[in-house]
Amino acid sequence: MSKVSIREISRRTGFSPATVSNALNNRPGVGSQNAAAIIRTARELGYYYVKKLKRIQFVIARQSGRMIDEGSFRLAVINGIECEAKRHGLSTSYVTIELTDTVSRRRQATSIISDTASGVILLGTEMLEKDYQLFSGTKQPLVVVDGKSDNMFFETIVFSNEGSAYHAVNHLIKNGHRKIGYLAGGLRIRNFPIRERGYRRALEDAGIPVRDCYKVLLGTEKPETAANDMLAWLDTNPELPTAFFADNDALAVGAMSALGNKGYSVPDDISMVGFDDVEYAAIARPPLTTIHVPRFEIGRMAVQRLIAQTESQKPFTCVTHVSTSLVERESVRSV
Repeated sequence: MSKVSIREISRRTGFSPATVSNALNNRPGVGSQNAAAIIRTARELGYYYVKKLKRIQFVIARQSGRMIDEGSFRLAVINGIECEAKRHGLSTSYVTIELTDTVSRRRQATSIISDTASGVILLGTEMLEKDYQLFSGTKQPLVVVDGKSDNMFFETIVFSNEGSAYHAVNHLIKNGHRKIGYLAGGLRIRNFPIRERGYRRALEDAGIPVRDCYKVLLGTEKPETAANDMLAWLDTNPELPTAFFADNDALAVGAMSALGNKGYSVPDDISMVGFDDVEYAAIARPPLTTIHVPRFEIGRMAVQRLIAQTESQKPFTCVTHVSTSLVERESVRSV
């Protein structure tokens, strides 16, 4: 228990000790604005106590909603969260924050962190550094998944983007490819530049020059967008690599469709490696070689990290990097 007392919070806020206690324990009878003011003052004073969670809020922070694969990613993480939450007798609710709405996002974030009986799992895929300020200073158990703040310290679970991309490209190199292109997502979420860094490092370590003429920017809004952008690029009669590494599976599948429309065969003419191993990767034509991300396990791990925060306090947070695995299918051939 903190040395700061409920009476001190009462004196600072002007609310009665009973009202302060009700707000801190999420009991009915305190208006949302008053509760938020009480909790804010309590946090400023350093008041904090550990108590058993009653529920988990899975918060989806969206910058644009223009990521094709994110629905599949979220569903697998949600399944993992629900499975582990149920095992511990916790309920789960879901909230979407539209980060581009500067008015509602602050109100939503305040409401989320005011619920002192819940822990928060925050999906940070589309979050920018400034967006994490919405949750700065929260004493509520919180775990960020698939995102990371460089300036604020949160318990965080990410998968190894750079190393995974390195292994994917190295797989192409081991199969004899020396002209390897890069299919880049047009919406540059935090993960994509890190994957590009892994792509470039793999080529450089193998003594293969990085040729920017093999980099193709594809839209992420919907499956057809990636295919149409690839068709437009092919219409310029570019020099083609023998293989592509794609930022995610949706871009890879869209590009394969465009290549097929232009008479190219995958993998006979061009090999392809994706990232994420979403459900349709296995039934693409041809089935896509890709990086498998253990999304279900990440969801379970996030719940475990929340519960650990309620069981013991520690003066630091951790960033957990989850490894991935390469799934070899039929979209890569040796040359």
